[in-house]
This record gives sequence, C-alpha cells and structure tokens, in this order.
Amino acid sequence: MDLTLLYRGPLASCDYDCPYCPFAKRRDTRDALTADRAALERFTAWAAANTTDRLSVLITPWGEGLVRSWYRRALVDLSHLPHVRRVAIQTNLSCRTGWTADADRDTLALWCTYHPGQTSYDRFLAKCRELTAGGVRHSVGMVGLPGHLDEARRLRRDLPPEVYLWINAAEGHGYTDAQAARWTEIDPLFPYSRHPHRSAGLPCRTGESVVSVDGEGTVRRCHFVQAELGNLYDGSYRAALRPRTCPLAVCDCHIGYVHLESLPLYDVFAGGVLERVPASRPPAVPAAPLP
Repeated sequence: MDLTLLYRGPLASCDYDCPYCPFAKRRDTRDALTADRAALERFTAWAAANTTDRLSVLITPWGEGLVRSWYRRALVDLSHLPHVRRVAIQTNLSCRTGWTADADRDTLALWCTYHPGQTSYDRFLAKCRELTAGGVRHSVGMVGLPGHLDEARRLRRDLPPEVYLWINAAEGHGYTDAQAARWTEIDPLFPYSRHPHRSAGLPCRTGESVVSVDGEGTVRRCHFVQAELGNLYDGSYRAALRPRTCPLAVCDCHIGYVHLESLPLYDVFAGGVLERVPASRPPAVPAAPLP
C-alpha cells in the first residue's frame, strides 16, 4: 500500500529565537539528543526493512533537525531506498546545504521557512539559490505577520518564479479582507491558511493512508488527534488503518488540513504534498472563508 508517515521524534531544540514559537532557543540535554538520534535511526531502519509498502516520509521536528548530523544522514539514506517515493523535512535552512549532493534528489525535498530577524535575508536567499543550483526540490515560506510583508514581497521577487513561496496565517492573528489580499498577491493559496477549516465529521486520509509516528513508534492518525492506533514496530497499527472522519471541530495547520478529502489540495499539490510544492503555478482561490 501507499503509506505516508509524519515522523516527529523527541528533538525539541532550535537555534532560532522566534517570538511565536515555544521551542525557540531551547536546548536539549546530551541524553535527550542521544535518545533522539536512537529513535530516528530505529525509524530509518524500520523504513528500510518495510519493503512491502511504498513510503513517503515527512519529518516535522519541534526543533531544527538539519543542524544534527543524524537527520542529514537519515534523509540521505531514506532517499536512496527504492520503495521510498519522497522524504522531506521542515527546516529553517540554517544548516549547510552541501550534504544534499549525497542524496537522491529525485526523492529528497525540503520545506524551508524564512524567519526575519533570526538570520540575514541575504544568507537565507543564498541557501535557497544553492538548493536551486543543486536541483533540490523545495518550497519556501514565511509566517504572515504584518512586519514581514515587505520581506515577503522582496523574497517573492528574488526567488525563481518556479519556487513556491507560501504564507502561513499567523496563529491568533485575524486578517481584514484588505490585509488578506496583500498576502494573497504573494501566495495565491493564502486563503486556505487564513481561516481554520471546519473538519468535524469530514473524511480525512489520516488514519487510513497517512499516519503520524513519534520517537517511541506510537502511531496516531495525525499530530493533532491523540488517540493511539498502535505501534509501528510491532505492527499493531496495521489493523487500525481504515477510512475515517475527523473528530475535531476544526483543523488549522497545513500538515493536517492538506489531507482533508473535502479540500482539493491533493490535486493542487499533486506530487508535492509533503514538501508543499504545487503541481503547477498556484491559481487564485476565493478570498472568502473555505468550508
């Protein structure tokens, strides 16, 4: 079967100090880092051995993974497995990019976020250009805070047209129609992020073909529903995979609502769901709240 796994181990440290992030400048202990490395290596070994499924993997660490050697190695190793269709990671791109030359770049992808105030604009843009020159598939994005608008416009001008620049609505921040229109000029898909999506009772691919996995191997349908489906390593999760509806009132995170069957995002991002790369230049979508 085709199985998508959203992996999040115990890593919780980050080298950035974003005011909107609870993990900013958090430092893991040596023991915590050792445990995180062991957990990721166990997951990678499981993926290598599970040749009966066609796998897609998105690593979504609370902290920044690519500054740790074991994340870079895991991405390289996973990218070369013939039954892995895609392996991607969310990253602030503070790491070097040379390691990507060792990966299969038909399989590897990066979901990159620019955080103004945490790194220089020129440094971040240079990293993006390195990825483009190296043929590394990637998307780039920002949080849609009012103070970020000019930087976002500048980044859209400086990135190649084929590199998608997404904008996440800032958590807890309301947008007037005029404000939303400014962000939509940069990211035509911003209206999907502007409002939480009503999801209660609606069919979702999570729990059937998409699952989340933590460092212990506990399998849940997604990061936002805590009910356990079983364990990855003893195979107990398999019997729980089936079509499901969402038990939550709303879904307001892209890595969640992208899997809602009520939204057209599997078509919009065909071939690039995990790394948030649209199949073609994104069309404009309605500015009104979406179902």
